[in-house]
Amino acid sequence: MNNILEGYLSFSIAISVCLFILVLLILKGGVKFVPQNRAWLIERFGKYQSTKEAGLNFIIPFIDSVAADRSLKEQAQDVPSQSVITKDNISLAVDGVLYFRVLDPYKATYGIDDYNFAVTQLAKTTMRSELGKLELDRTFEERNQLNSNIVTSINQAAEPWGIQVLRYEIKDIVPPNSIMESMEAQMKAERVKRAKILESEGDRQAAINVAEGKKQARVLAAEADKSEQVLSAEGEAKAILSVAQAQAKALQLVGEAADTTPGQKAIQLDLATKAIGAKKAIAKESSVILLPDSNTDTANIVASAMTIINTLNKKD
Repeated sequence: MNNILEGYLSFSIAISVCLFILVLLILKGGVKFVPQNRAWLIERFGKYQSTKEAGLNFIIPFIDSVAADRSLKEQAQDVPSQSVITKDNISLAVDGVLYFRVLDPYKATYGIDDYNFAVTQLAKTTMRSELGKLELDRTFEERNQLNSNIVTSINQAAEPWGIQVLRYEIKDIVPPNSIMESMEAQMKAERVKRAKILESEGDRQAAINVAEGKKQARVLAAEADKSEQVLSAEGEAKAILSVAQAQAKALQLVGEAADTTPGQKAIQLDLATKAIGAKKAIAKESSVILLPDSNTDTANIVASAMTIINTLNKKD
């Protein structure tokens, strides 16, 4: 009897353990942790049921299944090099990089089989179409506009797939060798032309600067001469004025002195001295000696001069 009970207990424990493990497996299968920036598409009996976002999610084990795991991050897809014909019939080798992300995981899963391949092929065909509208020279000048047009065209076509193209970048545009050589020659000629233009502009500016310098020098010299003349005239005027003032002062002092008895005597003495000196000078310069008579001697000369001075004083 004890053996039967022990066997029954062992069987019960084994069943309990199996049930516990089964419950754990069911719970594990029913609890899903979706990573950040990812989306899981759940199917129930092979039919779309829901889309699980990042975080803790629950599904029914053995009934629900994860049909697709889609990344919501921005993705970069290399666009292989391809031959493109421009509007002026020049063959180019062009490659690029496409940046896109999944906006609608449902459309990206059920709207198209392989959206990476589809977007890449769409980028290649759109790039051929857009480059075919441009001439060779404009392909290099309008690269940014070309990238923008490609992005717009791809987004219009990829909207049913739940894909958004963020940007497209052309990496390399390689023309044939003959075109490269002609372009290099053209660029060299353009550089030489620009160098000559810059040199002529430099010479022109230098000539203008020299002329402006000479003009400024002449203006400054004229202004300096003008200032010198003005200062000289002012100096001469001041000198003349000073001399006139000195002469006026001297005459005033002489007049005041002559109005006195000592002044009269001084004048007489001065006149006599000058008369004697004049006669000596005449005697030295001439071989003829003139002897003074009664009308021309020194005393008479002084007397005559004094008579004139007295007459003038009486009139004053």
